[in-house]
Amino acid sequence: MPRLPMSPQVFSIVSAIVRERAGLHFDISHAPIFAEKTAARAAEAGFESLLDYYYFLRYDPAGTAETDCLIEALVVNETYLFRELPQLEVAVAGLSAILAAGRRPRIWCAACATGEEPLTLAMLLADRGWLDQVDLVASDISASVLARAREGRLGRRALRGETPSFAAPWLRVCEREVTVDARLRDAIDWRRVNLVDDSAFPTLGLFDLVFCRNVLIYFNDETARQVVDRLASTLRPDGILFVGISESLLRLGTGLRCEEENGVFCYRKAP
Repeated sequence: MPRLPMSPQVFSIVSAIVRERAGLHFDISHAPIFAEKTAARAAEAGFESLLDYYYFLRYDPAGTAETDCLIEALVVNETYLFRELPQLEVAVAGLSAILAAGRRPRIWCAACATGEEPLTLAMLLADRGWLDQVDLVASDISASVLARAREGRLGRRALRGETPSFAAPWLRVCEREVTVDARLRDAIDWRRVNLVDDSAFPTLGLFDLVFCRNVLIYFNDETARQVVDRLASTLRPDGILFVGISESLLRLGTGLRCEEENGVFCYRKAP
């Protein structure tokens, strides 16, 4: 139960701020968990009323920073190394043609949380001897999870099952944490990016591969369509967007072409 009561009206106005700021959509079915996490964050910030907390978020000059803290509390930054690995392996293997043509490929991991996805990609690149031949950008809306990603120190839950042979040289596994080799961390350009902020995208440049996996589930269809359009705008001609294996863009009416390779689905921009 939330430590502070949240009426339906307060749920509506607070969730609207979160939606405006980060595009995250919470409908009435999410109200209990939204109330619990918001109440915990408000109490931590020193508020005794969620209505007072709303007015602070909406009107106080410091409300923007606190809204970022609330968003971080609401979003489940649950990820792990080698998640949906076949996608990453197919994507990296496809870079060989670009490298053979003498061009430097660029990859973007959007909404990377604590960095397990780009770190896995960095290991795959290093295994092929390509780490210094590819630009790898990773971003998230949360400054604190990016700070953790830059450190390359992960909880033991970052490892699920057997560690692939290509990764073993890059990991130090202790009882309570997993540490990633500094060469991998330093090879990644970590950036803070809000996927619903149009102004952030022109600064990123163009990419051959974009990963935005298991993220679109947080958006309603209209916001998800806008985010996909923004992501597509950063793809080079013939570039590829990867989403989570349980996600599909077909219902969103994207102009990207759905393709399948070795059982892996992706979305390609027209050449």
